[in-house]
Amino acid sequence: MADREAVLTAIRDERLKRQSTLRRLMAMPELGAIAGAILVFLFFGVTAGGTGMFAADGVLNWVTVAGQLTIIATGAALLMIGGEFDLSVGSMIGFAGMMIAIPTVYFGVPIELSVLFAFVGALAIGFLNGLIVVRTRLPSFIVTLASLYILRGMTIALSILFANRTIVSGVRNFADGTWVQALFAGKAFSGLFVWLAETGVIATLPNGDPAVKGIPAVVLWAAGLALIGHVVLSRTRLGNWIFASGGDANAARNVGVPVGRVKIGLFMTTAFCATVYATCQVMEFGSAAADRGLLKEFEAIIAAVIGGCLLTGGYGSVVGAVFGALIFGVVQMGILFTGAPNDWFLVFLGLMLLTAVLFNNVVRRRVTGER
Repeated sequence: MADREAVLTAIRDERLKRQSTLRRLMAMPELGAIAGAILVFLFFGVTAGGTGMFAADGVLNWVTVAGQLTIIATGAALLMIGGEFDLSVGSMIGFAGMMIAIPTVYFGVPIELSVLFAFVGALAIGFLNGLIVVRTRLPSFIVTLASLYILRGMTIALSILFANRTIVSGVRNFADGTWVQALFAGKAFSGLFVWLAETGVIATLPNGDPAVKGIPAVVLWAAGLALIGHVVLSRTRLGNWIFASGGDANAARNVGVPVGRVKIGLFMTTAFCATVYATCQVMEFGSAAADRGLLKEFEAIIAAVIGGCLLTGGYGSVVGAVFGALIFGVVQMGILFTGAPNDWFLVFLGLMLLTAVLFNNVVRRRVTGER
């Protein structure tokens, strides 16, 4: 009896043992991305501090780029934590844009219905991708790689069929003044920025308008989707299911987690995020292009990996993916502001990806106790 009490006491002591601050920090998936973001800001603060990069309009430039990537990186991060990949995201962006533009421009379908059609179609494709992965147990890499080519080919074929070129323009004629245009390409808090310009906080244009007229809708979409993704992942039972499905799918099934439904839902989430991105692009430029979204699937995965998501699944965070997208936006625009050749951006992106994978591997071993 005394031995049993001693064992129980030892177990309780082990569970209640305090972890060092360093160990708690190392267990944070987003630690590397936060540290990387700080370094990037310090670097460009020194090299591009006087170029206008950190003026109001300069900040808007890299925040918008980061926001665009955040939309698709949020979906990619959730799916990677769930143990899968979606390489069709970039092609989905171009295809969803065509699903909006072609019905509106060539068939006279109201823009609102065309946008709804695009979302329903994208969700159906995401469902099909997830269903094939779950039912066949094929690697999601292969399934979505096939979807990448199918969707890209259909996008090019449809655009040439109807427009005889790879761009379908004229959407703005049908979208201007509609709530869809305001929702996906409008600007928020315009009055606030007018006041900031009048008080001298931000610069004004020669005609007296503020240099920044408002916060673009794409940034608000990014913030909203990232917030929802973070809350779902960290505060809900579904979030626990996502981690469990990516960590050990068989063990998760044995304890009642609906792994199949979770993974299908995550593929539909990435398709939804890609369609939000596509709709924002179509409403902003007034056109759809077959090459839009090219290689965006890899940028989304890179942002998620920089943010701490493991390629093996079961570990990561949406917050980290947001910081990964922020690094992407700051570096891309910072290189332009400094006047350096844009080719160096790809070099930096590759180095960041390699560094993030190595760092995440070290973190995983420390957290799991592997040697």
